[in-house]
Amino acid sequence: MQVILIRHTSVDVPPGTCYGWTDVPTRDTFEQEAEITKHQLMTYGKIDTAFSSPLTRALKLAAYCGFTDARIDDRLKEMNMGDWEMQRYEDIQDPYIEEWYQDYLHLPTPHGESFQMQCQRVAAFLDELKTMDYQRVSIFAHGGVLVAAGIYGKLFSEENAWDHLVSYGGIQCIDI
Repeated sequence: MQVILIRHTSVDVPPGTCYGWTDVPTRDTFEQEAEITKHQLMTYGKIDTAFSSPLTRALKLAAYCGFTDARIDDRLKEMNMGDWEMQRYEDIQDPYIEEWYQDYLHLPTPHGESFQMQCQRVAAFLDELKTMDYQRVSIFAHGGVLVAAGIYGKLFSEENAWDHLVSYGGIQCIDI
């Protein structure tokens, strides 16, 4: 099965803001960005079904690309940044952040999750998807989800995964 993963378009928050599970707005350039994504997505051919994160920034792009009936799944949310949601990294006063920076792959944010935890929920979604009878599906989600799926699809290793972060509105494919 070919899985086409699409990252949402750019968001209207200050740079360096932790906005994981927060439902933030897209930028006023949404339509221009979404049109490029839609055009790129059309080059993949017929898509059997679409899935989406429940967060508006992903659902909005799914709808723009013609998938108003995308199936919502909470496992496709961005990483939960917990107590740090909507704070700029440079403004976080929690001394734990230094320890987290050293091992964000394994350490959860306070009242949130680690990247490894996000990878586990994305893997659970993809494991379930493999049991379905589709040839090609699209998933509208977030940067962290695409990175986790890239690891799952063996596009790259966990150690250098973030070097492969797809740009806003970008597309990444895996075969499962």
